[in-house]
Amino acid sequence: MFSYRHGFHAGNHADVLKHIVLTHILKYYNEKDTPYWFVDLHAGAGLYDLEGQWAQKIGEYLDGIARVWDAKAKPPAVLQYLDIIRDLNPDGKLRIYPGSPWLALEACRSQDKLRLFEMHPNEADILRQNLDQRATRVARQTSVFGDDGFAGLKGHIPPPTRRAIVLFDPSYEDKLDYRRVVETMKDAMQRFPTGCYAIWYPQVLRREAQELPRQLEKLAGKNWTHVSLTVHKPASDGLGLHGSGMFVINPPWTLNGAMKETLPWLVRTLGQDERASYKLDFLTH
Repeated sequence: MFSYRHGFHAGNHADVLKHIVLTHILKYYNEKDTPYWFVDLHAGAGLYDLEGQWAQKIGEYLDGIARVWDAKAKPPAVLQYLDIIRDLNPDGKLRIYPGSPWLALEACRSQDKLRLFEMHPNEADILRQNLDQRATRVARQTSVFGDDGFAGLKGHIPPPTRRAIVLFDPSYEDKLDYRRVVETMKDAMQRFPTGCYAIWYPQVLRREAQELPRQLEKLAGKNWTHVSLTVHKPASDGLGLHGSGMFVINPPWTLNGAMKETLPWLVRTLGQDERASYKLDFLTH
């Protein structure tokens, strides 16, 4: 269970897609004064050193955030995402990469709440240490739970404000994660059908990964957006990640337009061969 450490993959092409979508959602939620909750079911350590041994061992960020960092003619959604990362790297050199809880922390306002789940004890400890370095306000609005996020979500929706963004981002190393995503979403839609749910999934040669978007579509009702980014053809041995997707239930109405502009740019910037492509599907009432 605890073999997965996101530091090896921080800033890769999947993070880029996931975090561009997440940043857009957070910025949209900030446009209304009413507070909201951000619930991250698989938070990780929060911050990652791209010059550290984990990131350097595989170097996945070189085909992800490093390409985006140096690219030209960036779309607005990409610039929003990079603004947060630049604040963490004030000297202009890309070294620190924020995970989803840190992107949310930087985007959220003082009236908003963060509820962060991380089962890996070392990752949870590092996340708490990183948070301890922030202002007192952060400690008041943020809670870290060393528990299973799938099970823990039940106790946090609906929030008192009736506004929430919930991020599903399991490793999917255990194929049961696909089933748990679907089961948790079924329960969540009964408890809090108006919440915004963002579900990341990998593009891998596994039947469960290919079926997950179709299963989510059945649960989502009449308001959803599904984006995917393929960066190269699948490996001949069937191993590795050749792309990823984000399925968002109850997305901001602005998300479809932003992704229509952003996804072709991501294909040009992150694509590694002739099979690089994107998909954008949505249903809106």
